[in-house]
Amino acid sequence: MNNPRMPAEAKPPRMARLARLPVFFGLAGKRVVLAGATAPAAWKAELLSAAGAEVDVFALDASDEMVALASEPPGGAIVLHMRAWNDDDLIGAAMAIGALGSDDAAERFAAAARAAGVPVNVIDKPAFCDFSFGSIVNRSPLVIGISTDGAAPVFAQAIRAKLEALIPFGFARWAEAARRWRDAVMSSALPPAARRRFWQLFTATALNDPNREPEPSDYDRLMAQMQDQGTKAGGGSVTLVGAGPGDPELLTLRAVRALQSADVILIDDLVAPAILDFARREAKKMMVGKTGFAPSCRQNEINALMVSLARAGRRVVRLKGGDPMIFGRAGEEIAACEEAGVPVEVVPGISAAQGAASRLGVSLSHRKLARRIQYVTAHGADGKLPSDIDWASLADPVTTTVVYMPKRALAALAARAQAHGLPQDTPAIAVVAATRPEQEVIAGTIGDIAPKLDEAAPAHPVLVMIGRALAQAAQRRQQVTSTPALPPRSPASSASSRPR
Repeated sequence: MNNPRMPAEAKPPRMARLARLPVFFGLAGKRVVLAGATAPAAWKAELLSAAGAEVDVFALDASDEMVALASEPPGGAIVLHMRAWNDDDLIGAAMAIGALGSDDAAERFAAAARAAGVPVNVIDKPAFCDFSFGSIVNRSPLVIGISTDGAAPVFAQAIRAKLEALIPFGFARWAEAARRWRDAVMSSALPPAARRRFWQLFTATALNDPNREPEPSDYDRLMAQMQDQGTKAGGGSVTLVGAGPGDPELLTLRAVRALQSADVILIDDLVAPAILDFARREAKKMMVGKTGFAPSCRQNEINALMVSLARAGRRVVRLKGGDPMIFGRAGEEIAACEEAGVPVEVVPGISAAQGAASRLGVSLSHRKLARRIQYVTAHGADGKLPSDIDWASLADPVTTTVVYMPKRALAALAARAQAHGLPQDTPAIAVVAATRPEQEVIAGTIGDIAPKLDEAAPAHPVLVMIGRALAQAAQRRQQVTSTPALPPRSPASSASSRPR
């Protein structure tokens, strides 16, 4: 019997290094100094004015673009001072921008700005910049800034073009409605979880119909819906989410939305750590893993924890590897929620079998080789090979069988299957950590796959696929592993031949 284990809070990984800190300055009514009046300077002045800044431009001469802009600014006033800047001009400024030709002039301007305590940017001279301007997607008050830290401006522009095409201009109206309604939502009697749910439904409404004008009836409808939900089970809920086999890009959109709206995430040991990069950062994350032949949390304790958190008004995500409805004890957890009157839903995931088959390039239901696919578990409630497996179906030559949790009982399963007529040379493939960077494939037959898996002694999740549909994949894999090693190459030649 497994040793008991208590749920434990998972420590989120530290944020990866940032080349730049993305921040958004509030410039309405604030003064910005701009040294230079060239065409590039005019573009910066337009951005600053559009953000509400009062822009003081100092230059001995002004480009046509700057003169035209000063006569019709998009927002804050742009005032041309036809003289060189001096140190006193920088006092009290919120920001200083330089359009200066020489490094000496740029260095002097940057030093004066910093002495005055003013953040400075010198156009096209990153060595003298405290901050940078990125590419901008403007759906104000929804604004997106894109930076490559100066490494690839053209790449940033290409990304901006992609986002411009993806984000309807109507989002500006919805973002403005969000600003109008925010105070009313915050001052409502809704609990925090319901307020967050309000904004999720608001976002879904905007995504479904982005180009129409938001109306007061939209607010009333969403608020009524939230107040109704708030009376049910304290406003809390449980969502069983399939995390897929491991590759984060295989998460469904609905799974991502659930992770980003969760208050608490209860995590299986089989979930790849990279999946949590998509989770709401503020969510509490708890490990409640069940691992074969290792200390595990008891299922009744997990059920009780889910229910108690939901009754306290929390949005609980129970995150499971693969698909929660395939050997994931989802039935017990759903029953516990329903018995307690807690709303529960399921977000299916890509199963481990689907992920493994996709990486192998195998059709598990190849029309010439298989008529049936079956999933079986080699791990019973007592930790041993289940006694009620249908061995005749497992030995059926036109069936593809996927064996979950096979590590300890694979040898016994293979022996029983062969005793019931499954040919010894039937192809079998073990896939370790399917779809993850550390994926490992062990190919063989039903006659030798168990000792091969024992020899590999993998530490990651394993499934074994058996059947004629796997013949070509098994053969390819065995050819790769049996090919003699090539002589060492130079680093340059090795790099050029590396798989891409």
